[in-house]
Amino acid sequence: MSERAEQGMAVRRDVLGDAHVDRAVAATTEFTRPFQEYITEAVWGSIWTRDGLDRRTRSCITLAVLTALGRHEEIAMHVRAALGNGLTAAEIAEVLLHTGAYAGVPAANAAFAIGQRVLAELGDDAARTAQE
Repeated sequence: MSERAEQGMAVRRDVLGDAHVDRAVAATTEFTRPFQEYITEAVWGSIWTRDGLDRRTRSCITLAVLTALGRHEEIAMHVRAALGNGLTAAEIAEVLLHTGAYAGVPAANAAFAIGQRVLAELGDDAARTAQE
């Protein structure tokens, strides 16, 4: 594994959590191996490790882009990651609201539904933070 891939794996684990990454690694096949290697090295090792933006900001951008593109299958994972990167539920709601203004209400509506589900799964503390 290259140094950039090792750095990427460390950031990927830190942002998404060991359990998620372990599941992704365990599910890797010969067919998906090149893609897993690519995202670990290029996305996590080359982009998320750059000094230009902190992880909170990267999480905001990621949530906005996923919402705008309708990538619903990735939003829940990145809501959890955003919480882990220091965003509050209220800040996540602001990102989704702001994205709705520019990417459209249907996109934001779907992201709010996913975000609410994740916050409910995580319990009352996260939901209370959204009201502050």
